[in-house]
Amino acid sequence: MPDIRMHREHRFGLAKAREIAWQWAEQVERDFDMQCTVIEGAQRDTVEFTRTGVSGTLVVAADHFALHARLGLLLGVFTEKIEAEIERTLETLLVKTTLSKPRPSAKKAAKTAASRRT
Repeated sequence: MPDIRMHREHRFGLAKAREIAWQWAEQVERDFDMQCTVIEGAQRDTVEFTRTGVSGTLVVAADHFALHARLGLLLGVFTEKIEAEIERTLETLLVKTTLSKPRPSAKKAAKTAASRRT
C-alpha cells in the first residue's frame, strides 16, 4: 500500500497549531468525506483520519506537523495528486494563520522604538 509522509516545521506553538489542526480536520471531513478523531496530549495532539481507501495520522506539535497516510490499492494510483492536495490544504491554513497575525500599529512601533533609544 502506498504511503504519504509529510513533515512541516512551524513557529506557532502548540495552542495555535491545535487550532490549525482542527481547521484542517474540519476541512478534510467536509471536502473529502473523512472521519477525523483528535486525541489531545500534553506535548502533542494526534488527528486520526480515515475513509474508504485512506487512513492516517497528523501529529500536531509545538514546532511541527507530521502526517502519515496509507492509501489503499485503488487510491494508490492517485498518490501524487492526493499528496499535493493534502499539502495544499495544510499550507493554505498555515499561510492564512501567518497572515492573520496581528501586526503592531505604526504608532505603537514608533513608541516602542523611541523607548529603546532612551
